[in-house]
Amino acid sequence: MAHRTDDAFVTGRTDLSIGIEPLRLAVLDEDEFCALRMLLVFALEGSTMRSAVLVATTAAEPNPRACGWSVRDGWLHPLDTDDLQAAVMPCPDVAAVEREVYPAPVLIQLPDSDEEAPHA
Repeated sequence: MAHRTDDAFVTGRTDLSIGIEPLRLAVLDEDEFCALRMLLVFALEGSTMRSAVLVATTAAEPNPRACGWSVRDGWLHPLDTDDLQAAVMPCPDVAAVEREVYPAPVLIQLPDSDEEAPHA
């Protein structure tokens, strides 16, 4: 979810299938993936978004899992697991999947390009 500078809230979601061996990524709906990617780019760029959160969940049974990041200073930073647990907890009397929350991995921010690196 993202909070835009015009006070609107926007959300996006997409389903991906990811495999380790062999390494693969399959996008199940190209339009949803492009919309989510666009929201993430705008959130990271920062001029049109006040705040944004990215939550990744698994559909794997019997233990669906979730982790998340907040966008700060132009990058993704792991969310506090207690805050995320509260956010993904199903409402009372609603049939929904309960997810195990785990710490999101720290994502290393690489320089954008060689042009921004100092030149000797």
